[in-house]
Amino acid sequence: MPGGTWTLGDLTVNRFGYGAMQLAGPGVMGLPADREGALAVLREAVDLGITHIDTSGAYGPRVTNQLIRAALHPYPAPLHIVTKVGAVRDQQGGWPPARRPEDLRRAVQEDLQDLGLDALDVVNLRLGNAQGPQPGSLAEPFETLVELQRQGLIRHLGVSNATAEQVAEAQAIAPIVCVQNMYNLAYRQDDELIDDLAAKGIAYVPFFPLGGFTPLQSTALSAVATRLDASPMSVALAWLLRRSPNILLIPGTSAVTHLRENAAGAGLPLSDEELAELDKIGR
Repeated sequence: MPGGTWTLGDLTVNRFGYGAMQLAGPGVMGLPADREGALAVLREAVDLGITHIDTSGAYGPRVTNQLIRAALHPYPAPLHIVTKVGAVRDQQGGWPPARRPEDLRRAVQEDLQDLGLDALDVVNLRLGNAQGPQPGSLAEPFETLVELQRQGLIRHLGVSNATAEQVAEAQAIAPIVCVQNMYNLAYRQDDELIDDLAAKGIAYVPFFPLGGFTPLQSTALSAVATRLDASPMSVALAWLLRRSPNILLIPGTSAVTHLRENAAGAGLPLSDEELAELDKIGR
């Protein structure tokens, strides 16, 4: 896989992974229109060599976790599944926070049940809201996850949609192995945080690495892609892998062909000149 490997605590994963969110139905709600197609994507991910799948009980809700179990259980030894707790879905398709201790305990138990596991490899605490990170202490919900970790239900912890101050607060409470925030070629608010985490051996996992529901648009990106005879999305993924060695990619898709294209595209070689040109986009 492109990019080599990284370690999440004692877990080694390939830096190119897969995000399962798009396997649920429209709006990340309900069942997929093509269940067999969704299962095929998950099996292809493992066949390609992907060892890091990102998911959440909020996707569906509970749909993607059940699909992962149906497609891949019993899981191959190299595969590690990372999940998120701290938000649920409402009838309108929103993502209201659910970070009370009882919410988090229930979410972890549901993840264990749906994935068919006795312990979760990594659990991220999702903070903020749909508009992005929000200031405020994470102590109470994070300490709840630490207690579940002590009980043996979670191996490693991380945070998602977090401010730099919340990342520091989490580290003061217990070790974390990853931070999952929005970041891509055009959205660069976490540049300083990425470098700080790299120095500490902590992974940074950008969600929406290709722009999410609004794909990346950039004249400079398109120009580099045209010169390389590659797609802009391939260039954007390749740039992320070169941006810092602690960046782990989890691009999502519901199509096998697109999954293969993403994996191949992330390995696109970029010259120093091309990197410098791309680096100006989000500055």
